[in-house]
Amino acid sequence: MLVTGGGTGGHTYPALTAVRTARSQLASEQAAVEVLWVGTADGLEARIAEHEGITFVAAAAGKIRRARNPLKMLSWANLSDMGKVPIGVLQAIRAVRAFRPDVVLATGGYVSVPVSLAAWVCRRPLVVHEQTVRLGLANRLLARVATAMAVSSASTLPLLPERARKRAVVTGNPVRPEVLTGHAEKALEALSLDAFDPARPTVYVTGGAQGAVQINRLVGEILPWLLERANVIHQCGPAAVAGMQEKAAALPIEVAGRYLPVGFVGPELPDVFALADVVISRSGAGTIAELTALGLPSVLIPLASSAGGEQAHNARQLADAGAASALLGDVTPVALREALEPLLTDGALRSAMAGKAREQGRPDAGDRLVDVVLGLAATGRR
Repeated sequence: MLVTGGGTGGHTYPALTAVRTARSQLASEQAAVEVLWVGTADGLEARIAEHEGITFVAAAAGKIRRARNPLKMLSWANLSDMGKVPIGVLQAIRAVRAFRPDVVLATGGYVSVPVSLAAWVCRRPLVVHEQTVRLGLANRLLARVATAMAVSSASTLPLLPERARKRAVVTGNPVRPEVLTGHAEKALEALSLDAFDPARPTVYVTGGAQGAVQINRLVGEILPWLLERANVIHQCGPAAVAGMQEKAAALPIEVAGRYLPVGFVGPELPDVFALADVVISRSGAGTIAELTALGLPSVLIPLASSAGGEQAHNARQLADAGAASALLGDVTPVALREALEPLLTDGALRSAMAGKAREQGRPDAGDRLVDVVLGLAATGRR
């Protein structure tokens, strides 16, 4: 199996989950899978592949910097990057011909374009996976050459070209299996949360690995109010943790123990999720997949600058289904407080939202995607 995709966690982790799931499925049948990952040399995927012991080959990729004014897209950076695409295709063709994969899985990002085109040129079965509801720019092109198109939502099907629609499968967006196996008591122990009040709900605030300035500001402004009603674990990003710790030091002693600002949540994330009653977060595709697979109530604050307004679309879709609360546009501390208050005071409301979220989730998405990939691999070998 040749895997490509990366640049961000949203493209890299579904590919990683697919590799792990394929290994697990085949191991149960006393078989194995040989994997090659093709990506950018300086991307997240290179580090992940090394950590997982996956053979990695680098290929050049060009990034298009989009703008509302098409003339602004004619920048030197865009023109320079477009020159990398044919180089990347040639590098990818060499990799495909040398490795001779039974199947190629592309999970998006600009590096997936040259590799997927190489798979098409070399007549290798190609599965393209789309994490978002609306097609990303790269996958809009690749849908036309894919042998199979795996999508995360049935809402994506009408957006596909007609030919691709006939070869599309709704798999969901793969979630790392370990995310689904957390234990609340382990989070209390690992993070030394002895001062948390078990009578109050726990709120997990996250802005992603680097944190989110907007979310940090909003939470900081309502923090005393919030801590009267809840325990809070705040993953604010390495750059912001010192500032949030200063805020914590200035809190009244009776609530200070119920607030934990941290720069990054690593292996303990599944346990933090298990402890959380409400999550405040962005609404990227990976986050949505995790929240719905777990059935967690959430207040979503989309990243306004996300490509094509995708995060706002994700948040709105969940809110319309009653599976989350969405704060769109110019978000204020008052709006965040008003969204949180009913969730913190009404356990029945939290339970109802959790149920609606779970209805939207696909915790078996990794298995579904790998079934498509291995099915094509078997077909290609016959």
